[in-house]
Amino acid sequence: MKILISTAVMALALGLSGCSGQKVQSAGPPPVAVTIATAEQKTVPVQVRAIGNVEAYTTVGVKPQITGQIMEVHFSEGQDVKQGQLLFTFDPRSFEADLQRALGTLAKDTATARNDELQAQRYEKLHQAGVVSKEQNDDTRTKAEASQAAVQADKAAVEYARVQLSYTKIYSPVNGRTGNLMVHRGNIVKANPDDPIVTINQVEPIYVTFSVPQQELPQIKQRRESGKLKVEAVFPDNPQRAQGTLTFIDNAVDLTTGTIKLKGTFENHDRRLWPGEFVNVVLTLAEQPDTVIVPSAAVQTGQQGQYVFVVKPDQTVDMRPIEPGWTIDNMTVIKKGVQAGERVVTDGQVRLVPGAKVEIKQQQGAAEPQQENRS
Repeated sequence: MKILISTAVMALALGLSGCSGQKVQSAGPPPVAVTIATAEQKTVPVQVRAIGNVEAYTTVGVKPQITGQIMEVHFSEGQDVKQGQLLFTFDPRSFEADLQRALGTLAKDTATARNDELQAQRYEKLHQAGVVSKEQNDDTRTKAEASQAAVQADKAAVEYARVQLSYTKIYSPVNGRTGNLMVHRGNIVKANPDDPIVTINQVEPIYVTFSVPQQELPQIKQRRESGKLKVEAVFPDNPQRAQGTLTFIDNAVDLTTGTIKLKGTFENHDRRLWPGEFVNVVLTLAEQPDTVIVPSAAVQTGQQGQYVFVVKPDQTVDMRPIEPGWTIDNMTVIKKGVQAGERVVTDGQVRLVPGAKVEIKQQQGAAEPQQENRS
């Protein structure tokens, strides 16, 4: 009797165990929660990105050409000045005296030369009449010519004195902004000092200088022949961009870095660009239509290369090998492997395997591409 009861209990236990195992197997693993985005087809700008340095369009170091005392400074350091605006006045008295002395010498020698010329003309007539010798006639002619030469030298001395006097006033050669003022009223400065007494930077327009790999040079030259190329200066934490055009390609590649120097010119009327600062530079070469892009977070790297997980209509995933292109902000161009409209997983890939069931917790939209990262 005991044996029969034990056998029944064991049979009942095995039956319950078998039923429980069937129930677990039929439930299967739970779906994986993922975030997805839809691959989109857009017109993508083909651009080159680099780090640029802002340079003044023109930099002028003002140095006096005479030694003297500064009588007046007509501007404040850091002030905007116009071309032709008076900047410095030096004590002109000694230079005015030199000019008057030179004018006096010129007047004296001019009178002497006039008299010597008349004398030479008289001797020429007397020589023709046989009254004076040829030697006397030649002497008077030589004296007249020497007097004329002295007059020419005096005129040069007068001009030199005028030039020296003009150096007592210094005018701005360009429109720009003054920097640190090294001298003040009453200072005595020497001619052509080692350091300028003030530096003027022209900031309207202004340059942004940047370098790109030499591999980009053929395409840049080809695109530039078709028209102007747009250059943008991008500021950190500021969505607004300064707009300019490519105006300079250096005549040689830097052998140490393998890069070529370029310059963009910006009107800079709002003074957003300032000499010396660093900015991100975007050089637009062309627009490429019908390009498939996905969020860069969707692109994974495995032993066989790069791939994405594509969500199929039955909510399972397929591991799809891809051929990625360049990146644009947080987007990646897909050359091959994904079609526009397909859904790709952007978060949760670590728990996925081909054929796994997924549960979509969030769907992202593709962002509008703005710049290409090819550096």
